[in-house]
Amino acid sequence: MMKYWAIFFSIFMIAIVALADTGHLGKLWLIYSFPGGHWVGHFVLFGLLSFVIDLSLFEERPLMDRGKLASMAGLVIALFVGLEEFSQRFLPTRHSSPVDFVFSCLGIAFFSWLAVFLKTTSIRKQ
Repeated sequence: MMKYWAIFFSIFMIAIVALADTGHLGKLWLIYSFPGGHWVGHFVLFGLLSFVIDLSLFEERPLMDRGKLASMAGLVIALFVGLEEFSQRFLPTRHSSPVDFVFSCLGIAFFSWLAVFLKTTSIRKQ
């Protein structure tokens, strides 16, 4: 079941990035209207992406170490986030920022930890 959430949220994130890259986010820019909102968006959105992908991987590979799975997935997601952030240097509607990348990575790390913690805690209770 989590596999479908991971696919859905991945497509959602690709759509958000594509809309932002082309300057077509519309009223979604209001999310960033409060101080630090842009960084909160990076933290939460990429963190949630990591979370659902981690939970999906835990279902697909139940015998593998969850920490290793989450770490590998987080590194792959961070690689794509870094490439996308770098690509913004070449787009007139965007600006590349290392701070954006840091907040994205912090979200990935926190939500990966949360996925491992929640999955490990739920298994111990069973």
